[in-house]
Amino acid sequence: METNLFTTPASAAANTAATGGTPAANGAKGSESQEMFTKLLVAQIQNQDPLSPSDPSQFVQQLTQLSQTEALQNLASLTSNNASVLQSMQVLGLGAQVGSEVMTSATSVQLDGAKVNGAVTLGANSSKTTLVLTGADGVAHELAMGPFAAGSTPFSIDPTAMGLPAGNYKMQVVTSSGENPPVDIAGRLNSVRLGSNGSIVLNIANVGEVAPSAITAFNGKSNSTAVAAAGAATSTL
Repeated sequence: METNLFTTPASAAANTAATGGTPAANGAKGSESQEMFTKLLVAQIQNQDPLSPSDPSQFVQQLTQLSQTEALQNLASLTSNNASVLQSMQVLGLGAQVGSEVMTSATSVQLDGAKVNGAVTLGANSSKTTLVLTGADGVAHELAMGPFAAGSTPFSIDPTAMGLPAGNYKMQVVTSSGENPPVDIAGRLNSVRLGSNGSIVLNIANVGEVAPSAITAFNGKSNSTAVAAAGAATSTL
């Protein structure tokens, strides 16, 4: 009777179990997989047909396949560990920036009566540029920004002057060239946290929760934030 180690249900179950768990558990399961492979290989040799023995090259091929499988498992485990370390470093790095003023790519803005600064980046000159703010009620409010040259140009939204109540507003920039340019909103980085799926979530004033990829610039901490941080450090001495 001739069997194939890599087609038996017991072997498939052993290989599946060896791919899960923590790195330490994976190492223990890897040793169990090697021991199981040895037992199955011996059983395969003992139960082969004496009149039609298996080709020794088949055993060598199975040993090679086992080594390749273990190498791939170790590589997958190492890649996962490295990704976790990089994510932790990113969280720590972003956490150190809490309190900083950042620019965030956004399609909506949260207004509460205070002025909000932003920037629009054009790929071509626009003789007439208008920022359209649409509230939850569906009413559109236009802010004429005048002619803009190609490149990044700052602007400011004054909710009081425009008579806009507090709330969330969708943004769209209408240009004479017909392009739909990206809009960046300035705001304070309030917090950094890990989402339920393990992703990093940033809370930005005037914008809300965004992914780290939405950040387009770090403008540093404001004087008031720096003074407050210095005062807190002094009080702990």
